[in-house]
Amino acid sequence: MAFRTAKSSGARPQVTSGDETRGPLARYLAEADQPAAEALRPDTTGSPDRPVRGAAGNDDGAHTSFLRRHIVAAAAGAILLLAVLFAGYAYWDYAAHFQSTDDAFVEARLFAVAPKVSGYITTVPVTDNQHVAAGDVIARIDDRDYRIALAQAEAQVASAQASIQNIDAQIAVQQAQISAGEAQVNQAQAALTFAQQQDARYQDLARREAGTVQMAQQTTATLRESEASLRSSQAALTVAQRQLDSLKAQRSGAEATLAQAGAQRDQAQLNLSYTAVTAAQPGRVVNLTASVGQFGQIGASLTMFVPDEIWVTANFKETQLDHMRPGQPVTVHIDAYPGEAVSGRIASVQPGSGTAFSLLPAENATGNFVKVVQRVPVKIVIDNPPAGVALGPGMSVEPSVRVDPAPSLYERLAGML
Repeated sequence: MAFRTAKSSGARPQVTSGDETRGPLARYLAEADQPAAEALRPDTTGSPDRPVRGAAGNDDGAHTSFLRRHIVAAAAGAILLLAVLFAGYAYWDYAAHFQSTDDAFVEARLFAVAPKVSGYITTVPVTDNQHVAAGDVIARIDDRDYRIALAQAEAQVASAQASIQNIDAQIAVQQAQISAGEAQVNQAQAALTFAQQQDARYQDLARREAGTVQMAQQTTATLRESEASLRSSQAALTVAQRQLDSLKAQRSGAEATLAQAGAQRDQAQLNLSYTAVTAAQPGRVVNLTASVGQFGQIGASLTMFVPDEIWVTANFKETQLDHMRPGQPVTVHIDAYPGEAVSGRIASVQPGSGTAFSLLPAENATGNFVKVVQRVPVKIVIDNPPAGVALGPGMSVEPSVRVDPAPSLYERLAGML
């Protein structure tokens, strides 16, 4: 192998060789730096031990050596990139099955507990935040006045019942008198019939002169007496019957009096029962203000009451409601207890946005209009509220609604594993 160089004062040095593949590298080095080109010039002595620097074969070997040294790192990077892309897709696919919001709060129909009767409070067997069952006593009011009122009402009931019994006895007597009057009428009717027959017989005898005129006149008088006696008996019977009607009317009045006395007794019993202020349903006593010796006014609040029946009102964006339906399962995470997650289901979706039912709803027909995504309240009922935590109205939660029942890729893979 031999190289020829040519130098002149006006021309660049040139490197020529029988192997054309080495020419460009030598020319580049010669142009860049003459001492570098001299250093890279191969040995003309033809020493076989000295390597030829700058040969193309050495560049290919260096590139191949680099790839060999980094092939494992490149493969690992590619695998890691594919794993990240797969995990991202799996997460996106799993998240697409749910809709969630942080604008959600626990709700309950809390109310004030107030007495229906007034009086001094004698006992308060509960304390603040205590859980009570339905029928448990929250406060007791002095019941002595109400017991006396009940006794008076019961006495009036007994008096009305006695009056009815007295009238019933009079009715029985009057019915006996009516029976006697009917018998007298029957007797007078029989006497009248006989008198009529006698009068007809003696009148006939008198016309034939077979009897005396005196006997005819006497029978006529007897007939008139019998007629008068019948009318008198009938009148007495009518009076007795009218008296019976009067007694029946009196009995109806007595029954009305008894009903009124019974209503007063029932009211007295209710008032007596109202002296024990009880819980109408299971729940917790909150903000207790009742105290022993306090005069409880009718309708004045003694405590606030939070029922055990609670739910979640989640204000989802209207763009999240496309696939949301009642009955879909919900997982509720409680902010106050990060480790607690309760299950529930959608009960209903409010037919309208929250602003439509506010005290001062927005009027978009006036002024400038800017479209804003509205929030729609969704009621979520909790299937099994946790017993060991204090969960009440106003607490923040984060519900997650499963809107797609089909298993995601992640769930299918987890099921296979």
